Parts: sequence; C-alpha cells; structure tokens
Amino acid sequence: MATTIANLTTKSDGSMEGVFATLRINAPIALVPNSKASEDAPDYRILNKRTGFEIGAGWYRRSQRSGEEYLSVKLEAPEIGVIFGNVAPAPGGEENKKVILWNNPQ
Repeated sequence: MATTIANLTTKSDGSMEGVFATLRINAPIALVPNSKASEDAPDYRILNKRTGFEIGAGWYRRSQRSGEEYLSVKLEAPEIGVIFGNVAPAPGGEENKKVILWNNPQ
C-alpha cells in the first residue's frame, strides 16, 4: 500500500514546493531541477526550505509495466533514515498538484 508523505505544487519554472510530513516530521521542501553534470546526476535536488540543506534527490525513470516516465525520489536524514518514493499526480486531477508516495518495502 502506498502512503502519501508529501503534498507538492508545481511551479512555472519546473520546481515543486510543498510539505514533507510523517508522524514525527513536518518540513517545507522544494524539489529543484538540477543542471546535470553527468548522466548519473539527479534530475532534481530536494531541499529543506527552512534550512536550505539538501535532504534528497530525484531521478526520472521509466516504468517497466507501462513504459511511462515517472520521478523516483530518495529522502535521507537522521530522523527518518532513507526513504524511497515516487512523485505522482495528487487526487483531484489538478495538473499542478503532486504527491510523493512511499511504498513500504516490507
């Protein structure tokens, strides 16, 4: 079962801003397009908007099932460890609204 861990709004410059929230964490975040210096570099950097610290990154991937492109993200901090998720359209169908979904690996 996928769990929503962030609500995001897409900005005109391609960045996304919102809130990363769990039972213990509530942090404003920004996903900022990254100028890739190499093929392995992330497509997005994820920043804590309060501190400016980088807390993650995102890479475009292609689904093996559907062939559609999606944004896979990795968040990491001492309070949460490492969390992997995917950016997906938010419920309601608004084009500029997104969520980060976490799939429990268990």
